[in-house]
Amino acid sequence: MKKPAFYLILSVFHFLVLSCSDKKENKSTKEATKLPNIIYVLADDLGYGDIHSFNTKGKIKTPNIDRLASNGMKFTDAHTSSAVCTPTRYGILTGRYNWRSPLKSGVLTGRSKALIPTERSTVASILKKSGYHTAFIGKWHLGWDWAQKDSLKISGEGWNPEDFENIDFKKPIKNGPQDLGFDYSYGHSGSLDMAPYVYVENGIVTAEVDTVTVDKGKYTWWREGPTASDFDHDDVTPNFFRKSMDFVKDRSNKSNPFFLYLALPSPHTPILPTDEWLDKSGLNPYADFVMQIDDYMGQLMKVIDEAGITENTLVIFTSDNGCSPQADFKLLASKGHQPSGAYRGHKADIYEGGHRVPFIASWPAVIKLGSVQNQTICTTDLMATCAEIANKNLSEDEAEDSFSMLPLFRSVDGYGREAIVHHSINGSFAIRKGDYKLVFCPGSGGWSDPKPNSSNIDSLPPMQLFDLVKDPSEQQNLYGEKPEKVKELTDLMVSYIKKGRSTPGTDQENSMVNLKGEEWQQLKTIIPN
Repeated sequence: MKKPAFYLILSVFHFLVLSCSDKKENKSTKEATKLPNIIYVLADDLGYGDIHSFNTKGKIKTPNIDRLASNGMKFTDAHTSSAVCTPTRYGILTGRYNWRSPLKSGVLTGRSKALIPTERSTVASILKKSGYHTAFIGKWHLGWDWAQKDSLKISGEGWNPEDFENIDFKKPIKNGPQDLGFDYSYGHSGSLDMAPYVYVENGIVTAEVDTVTVDKGKYTWWREGPTASDFDHDDVTPNFFRKSMDFVKDRSNKSNPFFLYLALPSPHTPILPTDEWLDKSGLNPYADFVMQIDDYMGQLMKVIDEAGITENTLVIFTSDNGCSPQADFKLLASKGHQPSGAYRGHKADIYEGGHRVPFIASWPAVIKLGSVQNQTICTTDLMATCAEIANKNLSEDEAEDSFSMLPLFRSVDGYGREAIVHHSINGSFAIRKGDYKLVFCPGSGGWSDPKPNSSNIDSLPPMQLFDLVKDPSEQQNLYGEKPEKVKELTDLMVSYIKKGRSTPGTDQENSMVNLKGEEWQQLKTIIPN
């Protein structure tokens, strides 16, 4: 009798184990098929070498961002589509290279009209159609249309205080974030050193514009302009983080997933670490400011964790371009810190320091902890990635330069990018395929030497070819030694321009309006006919 009883108990135990296993498997399957929350944090003018896990020789302590990398995937060869603010933001939200838009060089101001037409799809609009609640918090810098007191009056571009006299701050803006797919929006129009200094929430200025402010400190400077009563430059970065953490707390209890685009105005000028962080780095205020951002990232991740949504939340942290010289490179170097790490150049440049950025993706349900990805990626890839995550098929005229990173997150084959196009502040181009990078100008195309129009620029070769594996600091120009590689990359660049896309699909049109002489010469260099 004992033997049958034993087998009966064993059978019951086996049934219970299988039952629990099935339930666990069903739960895992359900979690795996549930759409993730997506949080995209974009720092402003943060260098590749400013995050310790990307530059172990660096002197700035970033334990929270380093922890995010150790809990996710670190991309060592990530690039922005431009070496300056506005065009990179255009590429992130549209999945399209910025130079296909009317903006061929430079950046917008806080006064500029909307750059993205409302009929163009964005990351926010495709996710919204897929059931996401979408939010923008932070620095917009893509233009929106302010209400005017006198519709016939012609105003300046936004570099001078008088350029804002005709704005009616009591009326709603038009063609802003909410017209491009964001359910909720809260932020300011340009960089934090660009007037007007007002918060706009869901299209409405949040407080009376009652003063004009200006600061001319070495690190703390901003341009003179109208300022709202609730706008405190020192508190803008903390304010955006507080708003974001409140948003996460609120949306974590809702049934539908959320997308949060947190576009920081820092550590861009004005460089404003709060009293708590001033002098904490032992380097300078810029390094203090980076440490403050790191601390707030730690607070944000803690909120995500406490909300119980860490497992199925994709968090991406990156920067909009390389570090600005406003950080005081000479002083930082004297203390052993290089904001661009081992790479040449900085913000505005066609060299690697202008557009190679730290890029981290954490998504515990999908991404293996502590993984490193050396694939060359671009910040334009967000749109195709989100579309694949949301099972949304992109149309021919959507995300023309965006490739889904989802296979990279899963550590499988399938990432389709063949090459990447770089763009500098003055409109200079470069194209990178594999080990080689071809630069279609003789110098930096930006702010480092050799600068455009410098006295010796005409004595340099017209193009630059670098082997980034053997020469990551771009010191040896191979332009005269490898004509076949120059032709291959030139032909590829020409095809990307003429096709209006770098992804497979039918040809699309590029905007050719607003071309100035220098920009037209750049295009003629690449496309002679």
